[in-house]
Amino acid sequence: MELTIQTPALLFPAVSLLLIAYTNKFLAIANLIRKLYSDYEQKQQITLVNQIHSLRRRLMMIRWMQVFGVTSILLCVVTMFLVYEGWQMGAKILFALSLLLMIISLIISLMELFLSAGALRMLLIDLEKKEKQ
Repeated sequence: MELTIQTPALLFPAVSLLLIAYTNKFLAIANLIRKLYSDYEQKQQITLVNQIHSLRRRLMMIRWMQVFGVTSILLCVVTMFLVYEGWQMGAKILFALSLLLMIISLIISLMELFLSAGALRMLLIDLEKKEKQ
């Protein structure tokens, strides 16, 4: 199979949208951490500390999602250059690596999604307990 310059270019729209989504998640969590920090300064509740630890973990995951996504698109650009220069073997290897990095980014995204849903589930359980009392 010969790799054409259009093949790696197909990832550009997907990666751009993915990075926007990752950045929005990052900003939302950063704002939540700031709010929780302010609440902790006022109330000194241990549950807030646990939430902040969970958010720190999610923030790290989002950072790695972004790193792998950006590296993937960078390798796509280099792949396009290699195709332009006629270096098919190098282009194929870099494109495969680019796809692998995108897969890793998506797997981390999935893990972060489950972590986020678990944290929300715990809050809902706590709310239901308080509602029953």
